[in-house]
Amino acid sequence: MINKIKNTKKVIISGGGSGGHVFPAIAIANALKRKEKDIEIMFVGAKGKMEMEKVPKAGYPIEGLWISGIQRKLTLRNLMFPFKLISSILKARRIISKFKPDVVVGVGGYASYPVMSQASWKGIPTLIQEQNSYAGVSNKMLKSKADRVCVAYNNMDRYFPEDKIIMTGNPVRKDLLDVADKREEGLKYFGLDLHKKTIVLIGGSLGARSLNDSMAANEDFFKENPDVQILWQVGKLYIEEFSQTATSALPNVRAQAFIDRMDLAYAMADVVVCRAGALTISELSLLGKPAILVPSPNVAEDHQTKNAMALVKENAAILVKDQNANEMLQGAMRILENETLKQQLSINIQQLARPDAADDIAEEVLKLIR
Repeated sequence: MINKIKNTKKVIISGGGSGGHVFPAIAIANALKRKEKDIEIMFVGAKGKMEMEKVPKAGYPIEGLWISGIQRKLTLRNLMFPFKLISSILKARRIISKFKPDVVVGVGGYASYPVMSQASWKGIPTLIQEQNSYAGVSNKMLKSKADRVCVAYNNMDRYFPEDKIIMTGNPVRKDLLDVADKREEGLKYFGLDLHKKTIVLIGGSLGARSLNDSMAANEDFFKENPDVQILWQVGKLYIEEFSQTATSALPNVRAQAFIDRMDLAYAMADVVVCRAGALTISELSLLGKPAILVPSPNVAEDHQTKNAMALVKENAAILVKDQNANEMLQGAMRILENETLKQQLSINIQQLARPDAADDIAEEVLKLIR
């Protein structure tokens, strides 16, 4: 029994705040468990954020810190930030002292900095996983402390020491690795026509106002293109507002608050219209899906536009600015009507895929332990 405890490897994974941080973190944890039988993993997130729900559902324990970001204007939350940061640093120190990790992984987000900085201060090896082409604030602050930095885009030496950077790509869900033969299953599952061209529009779990408004304003598009159908993820914030529009005014449209089977949605999609979050781009790359990217303007440092431009430079996707979102369906039709363009986009985006990202990052974590 003593030997077993002594040989157990311990890892803390810190960060979160959004699906783009949380789901890669869970994928890394799963990969570590596949590679190392005797391993104990703990997550540290921000109280009130999605990781506090998603991580326990994935089967891992999590501790929450009282931490949040800084708003662009003067608010009570900003005045509270120093107290939250001090509280989070002290709690992170206690968690590390009690858990005694061999290595700490930071995936970005509010909770990442307190834990990673305290681990570094105690001499514990640390690894950053940066999902975007523009490094997040927490990760940039930790650049001199981290032992490894796993990235998904080229030219990240703008933010991190070159000798610490390892190109791994972003981890994606395992259920997306095998969708090649699920097109018919997907169309039947979502109640769509087996013989129509299919666009999948994804605005995120909450929804995207500009994408939804553009759909509602495009009645003529559906009248002019009766052989095209759309699965429209409206988002839970907007489903009541737009469901009636989809039912009465937009033929061949299936509107849903949330898409519960993304594997089937991707499988049936001829073109995907979506935001340009790092996780979404990694999924599109893995599956070789032609895409219209409409970056959200409401994210830190406009990093989604930078993510999208990294693909546009490789002729791997088409960019439509958010203020021009009403052009997104016309852009999708341009792809549907041009088989050469469709195939070229598919080939080029798939060349950017890193299907073994989670395993590669897990291996780097284990190297730091060894």
